[in-house]
Amino acid sequence: MAVRGDVETLYRQRALAVYKYLLCLTHDQALAEDLTVDTFERALSGFERFRGDCTPTAWLCAIAKRLWYGELRRKRQALPLSEDDRLVSEEDIEREYVRREDKMALYRALRTLDVETREVFYLRLSGDMTFEEIGDIIGRSAVWARVAYYRGKEKLKERMRRDDE
Repeated sequence: MAVRGDVETLYRQRALAVYKYLLCLTHDQALAEDLTVDTFERALSGFERFRGDCTPTAWLCAIAKRLWYGELRRKRQALPLSEDDRLVSEEDIEREYVRREDKMALYRALRTLDVETREVFYLRLSGDMTFEEIGDIIGRSAVWARVAYYRGKEKLKERMRRDDE
């Protein structure tokens, strides 16, 4: 059962990164948790096919992304924006409103980017991944991922500046 032990070790080391990545894609905590479990089940069944030509996190996120796309096809629905309906206290209502509006503005601005650039942002900001890992997941070079991130950041700044005017 060495494979099971390897996957269990991988789970302890990488589950949070996979979960964060899926949360960015799904904007749904419960779905991200379910897909994280499914990702590691898939990894367990296909562990012998892992060639090691990318990082384990990149391999797992590629599996997670395929599962998410399968879920989208199955449900035939658009990406929902997350909303947390709980407010901390009455004193924080205004601050919470501003935070939500800023978050919504960022998500709206991110949706104007092309799919690959948006994915670079999700992986970089929420997955805490390096440009090398991002390049592995997307199938591009680390330099491409770095340039896509920089150009995307400039587009977001411009978009959000225009929206503020």
